[in-house]
Amino acid sequence: MFPTANWSYPTAIRFGAGRISEIADSCKAAGITRPLLVTDKGLARMEITTKTLDLIEAAGLGRGLFSDVDPNPTDTNADEGVRVFRDGGYDGVIAFGGGSGLDLAKVIAFMAGQTRPMWDFEDIGDWWTRANPDAIAPIVAVPTTAGTGSEVGRASVITNSATHEKKIIFHPKMLPSVVICDPELTVGMPKFITAGTGLDAFAHCVEAFSSPHYHPMSQGIALEGMRLVKQYLPRAYENGSDIEARANMMSAAAMGSTAFQKGLGAIHALSHPVGAVHHTHHGTTNAVFMPAVLRFNRDAISERFDAAAAYLGIDGGYEGFCEYVETLNAALGIPKTLTELGVENPDLNALTLAALRDPSTGGNPIKMTAENTRALLEQCL
Repeated sequence: MFPTANWSYPTAIRFGAGRISEIADSCKAAGITRPLLVTDKGLARMEITTKTLDLIEAAGLGRGLFSDVDPNPTDTNADEGVRVFRDGGYDGVIAFGGGSGLDLAKVIAFMAGQTRPMWDFEDIGDWWTRANPDAIAPIVAVPTTAGTGSEVGRASVITNSATHEKKIIFHPKMLPSVVICDPELTVGMPKFITAGTGLDAFAHCVEAFSSPHYHPMSQGIALEGMRLVKQYLPRAYENGSDIEARANMMSAAAMGSTAFQKGLGAIHALSHPVGAVHHTHHGTTNAVFMPAVLRFNRDAISERFDAAAAYLGIDGGYEGFCEYVETLNAALGIPKTLTELGVENPDLNALTLAALRDPSTGGNPIKMTAENTRALLEQCL
């Protein structure tokens, strides 16, 4: 039997099968009396969502729902969500779903009481201090996938609909007050979503572990997160009802998001513009880029991945780790190239410039330039 636990790092986490039953109590703990449940369009029609709405309605908290969320959420989605939040007199948000729903829900809660435009709070320098922290609505987060770890993050990735660029909106108070990690909610995920989201969690851990920045706590979390993905993602992929595997993947997702406080890198810098322009699945896009980026960073990371491989039980050190990633991608049905992923006629110059502007570039252990970034893109076509 998988254990049940209450965690307070990095926020209050109610972890365990069946704990969605505590949604009303979680809202109370966060100080929410009239929540707006924010999720994506597909999930809004599913039984796990209607049952959650039943629970909050039975507790006298209403039945507020907003689901106009694109797979890569946009500023247009955010503006509409904020309008619904304000017009409905809501006082908090339940962020429900995968990365798209969670990210948009957090931005709605953040922007509901602000007077400045959203792009004034992009994750640049101290721009987050422009926000009025007292006007940020409380958030309860309920992930239904095991990938982004946005439920324990202090930022959201939102696509600028005018420029087709993904931007990071950051504020410390965007961290949800309470998180419910109920692995039973992930049992219905199809295989390709299980693979893509699981490899997103893996990419977070790999890039955090690769980052040259100093954060030994994140380094340790990233290493153990990789181990959990290695052990449990194949099981979750093969048997979607394996609750132990699903639970451990939820842990790995939260660990990846916590770990990348240390930094991300070229995988995400390349993935963000491709996803924004070509509307590819984020985690799957990360997986496509991962083998090439590992090779690209070889001179800076081979020694640390020699140690990681030993911990993970992978023979061959760094080289063995790279081969393992390629084998794992293949076993999970990940496309080998961007073309196979559905990227057609890419504007390599525009994607290169967008990648270099992405804040993830600062965490890559090898300096990214126009020349080597374009070469990486070409290599993955």
